[in-house]
Amino acid sequence: MAQPEQRAEGAGPFTTRRTWYRPEGETVVWESRVARRRGVLSVRGPGETVDRTTTTADAEALRRLRDLNALASGAFVIGGALFALGAAVSQFGSGDALESAAIYFAGGLFFNTGGYTSLLQVLNAPRHSPGGGRLVTADWRWWGYEPTRLDWLSTFVLFVGTLVFGVNLLDSFLQGLSVQQVNRLIWTPDVIGCVLFLVSGHLAFAEICHRPRPCLRSRSLGWWIVAVNQLGSVLFMLSALAAFTRPATGGLVNAGIANWGTLTGALCFSVGGVLQAFERP
Repeated sequence: MAQPEQRAEGAGPFTTRRTWYRPEGETVVWESRVARRRGVLSVRGPGETVDRTTTTADAEALRRLRDLNALASGAFVIGGALFALGAAVSQFGSGDALESAAIYFAGGLFFNTGGYTSLLQVLNAPRHSPGGGRLVTADWRWWGYEPTRLDWLSTFVLFVGTLVFGVNLLDSFLQGLSVQQVNRLIWTPDVIGCVLFLVSGHLAFAEICHRPRPCLRSRSLGWWIVAVNQLGSVLFMLSALAAFTRPATGGLVNAGIANWGTLTGALCFSVGGVLQAFERP
């Protein structure tokens, strides 16, 4: 039996889209994000002009995808809302730093959950089979090392970013720190976490665009999720830069920008979480 011809596309060394041209004239397309989030392949029969999505994963795989997507979506919605609340308390509340720190820390736990669940979505997503016949589901895994996969790399960097933010949030409870200690123990992890979020978002754009540069795909729900979250990461970075403590004065560069950047950036992640709830099988 003749084997179907194949064409692989992606960003750099990573394959994010694979197309099979079957001898009978049918075309099957696997895209990494669509397959792992929705459990489908795109199929176009002979003479057809529009692709149709075909669910080729089994019922257990689809249930797994739905559960993981719901957990990740809810975690980012709640985590973003708590971060926004912490920023609002800092900007408009009593000014109690410990109160804001406690709210931020609670939000950080949800971001940790969302980041790890996103990694689980990649590890336990259905994989394409040779020839593009159907999606194959492997046994459940709690961890895996797959740096040759762009989706794994993006979600791994995101998860590490949430852990680094956790260091920042824990250190924010420390009292009696000097300006140098504040910048080293609180501000530096904050900036590193923001950089990791931005890198993760860039990799997510590369996955969905199948090239290193960002693209515009306004009809793609996945693209909007990535774009909204990346906007949130940019706002988080602006907030972090404004939160640097000046050694000469002991005050922040700009407390207003720091609080508003965190608040609006956090709301972006909440909106992204809501949108993600609809990116399901």
